[in-house]
Amino acid sequence: MKSAWPPSLWADVTPPVDDYPSLAGVATGDVVVIGGGFTGLSTALHLAKDGKRVVLLEAAAPGWGASGRNNGQVIPTLTRPNPDDIVARHGADGERFVALLRDSASVLFDLVRRLDIPAEAEQTGWIQPVHTPGRMKIAEARVAQWSRYGAPVELLDRERVRQMTGSEAWHGGFWNRSGGHINPLALARGLARAVAAKGVSIFAGTPALSFAREGGGWRVATPHGEVRAKALVLATNAYTGEFATELAPAIAQEVVPVLSWQMATEPLGDNLRASIIPGRQAVSDTHGDLWFMRYDARHRLVTGGALIAPVNGAQRLRRRIGERLKRIFPQIGEVRFSHVWNGYIGMTTDYFPRFHRLGPDAYAWAGCNGRAVALSLSIGRELARAVDGAEVALPFSEPRPLPAHGLLRRLAPLNLVLYRWRDAREIA
Repeated sequence: MKSAWPPSLWADVTPPVDDYPSLAGVATGDVVVIGGGFTGLSTALHLAKDGKRVVLLEAAAPGWGASGRNNGQVIPTLTRPNPDDIVARHGADGERFVALLRDSASVLFDLVRRLDIPAEAEQTGWIQPVHTPGRMKIAEARVAQWSRYGAPVELLDRERVRQMTGSEAWHGGFWNRSGGHINPLALARGLARAVAAKGVSIFAGTPALSFAREGGGWRVATPHGEVRAKALVLATNAYTGEFATELAPAIAQEVVPVLSWQMATEPLGDNLRASIIPGRQAVSDTHGDLWFMRYDARHRLVTGGALIAPVNGAQRLRRRIGERLKRIFPQIGEVRFSHVWNGYIGMTTDYFPRFHRLGPDAYAWAGCNGRAVALSLSIGRELARAVDGAEVALPFSEPRPLPAHGLLRRLAPLNLVLYRWRDAREIA
């Protein structure tokens, strides 16, 4: 079962994926990992480093889903909850999770350097500018809280943001020096090669259909075989119910897959790059209907947008986001996009990820909320530690499916109406 590779900038510029076989028959190992995105690959890598025999099942190919189609911004925070919110909710577990978030970008960049993965990694920092004066309160709170936890953050006034971005669109903000950006598909494919080199058995085109506890271990059924292992890690996030609806319905129904659109301009010349984000930081602001952009290695601005309805989505976004970029950066002139693509992100109602113990030696997570690039690699490390029985920096809970999940999924794009209404108003 092979899935066509979805088009994107990253698919066009990244060396081809290795040809991993599909599973036919029975495979055995110490741990079976379901999902070949960042989390699954990171989990497999850390388990293999500890000498575990790992079988990794991927429904399509490593990096096929959100891990290979996102914007590539490496952001060491959650979308909404701040450190104090996390600790208030989860206590000591929350404190450990805040520390994991704080270090997550550096963990990613350090891993890329250590494994020498050609992922176009630029640890230039991440800027979150604010789009109205009153939202400086958000930046001030985040800088104060993250500073208490040792994050390399700095509050920026309006002039500093103008200098760093080349735009008058924002009123200040903050930045975190540990962030940056990568080619996400190159990272996924590089991780897969590193994992395979460690002896992990990767089976592509092999969706997990179901899993069950049998005989002191776990049995995972696939279309043409099965895997038996002592431990199991489910790392399928927004795609948990996309290939097999009965794989883990309680987890699939606690997140809402939302279509996220990404876009890349034609390469910008030296003169424009000197005045538009000259430090090449990743930028994503405080709009609910997010304004975001970063450069790739070929000097394209990689940005994107959101739609209530996907009809003629690429054409409509070329016009809308082109006009947005001209408002943000008047010096840019006419904007031409070479690529427009999309994929799912897994949203939760409170913007907090979910971590679960599924049974003896079995773990899962879901709910990236658009911040999984940095986070997922660190989560993979923690899930590998959990398999080893170590204390981990993950606040576990029971799966709680959302009522009327199917209806919520259909209605989720309408949240953009609320986001845009809020974006147009000043906060008190």
